[in-house]
Amino acid sequence: MFDLNGFKDLTQKQKYENMILFLKGQLSGETDLISNLSNAVAIINAMTDNINWVGVYFLKNEELVLGPFQGMPACNRIQVGKGVCGTAVVSKNIQRVDDVHKFKGHIACDSQTNSELVIPIIKDNIVLGVLDIDSMKFGRFKEEEEIYFKKFVSILISDMNWGI
Repeated sequence: MFDLNGFKDLTQKQKYENMILFLKGQLSGETDLISNLSNAVAIINAMTDNINWVGVYFLKNEELVLGPFQGMPACNRIQVGKGVCGTAVVSKNIQRVDDVHKFKGHIACDSQTNSELVIPIIKDNIVLGVLDIDSMKFGRFKEEEEIYFKKFVSILISDMNWGI
């Protein structure tokens, strides 16, 4: 059973540390990709303050396709090179956007989103998809988030069977 009551008074950094531990525990003993990613995004949603959407997009046939997520309904498909997620795929780099309204070509799935962090999921130099995290707060994501979510994605890559 997952109980957040013991975590509500922790700092965000302490929550991130616990988030990493929860992920490792959740992935142990389960091999199903969708089940693991569903729980992974739920862990992020539970342990990260001031976010309004978190999810995974899979790269399929040169297009990002919506996977497990938490938040408002989202774009089903995103073209590679389009929006923040598509840019992360092409560049193979983390995209941290303080104001999505100033990002050329931003794709607005949720009108309340103002900032975004996208971590590409890359295994053996092959882009598998992206982890996308949105916030209603401008400038929500900092270097600390990049560090922890990059670590989070590295665990997803190393501890899960992606079928490649």
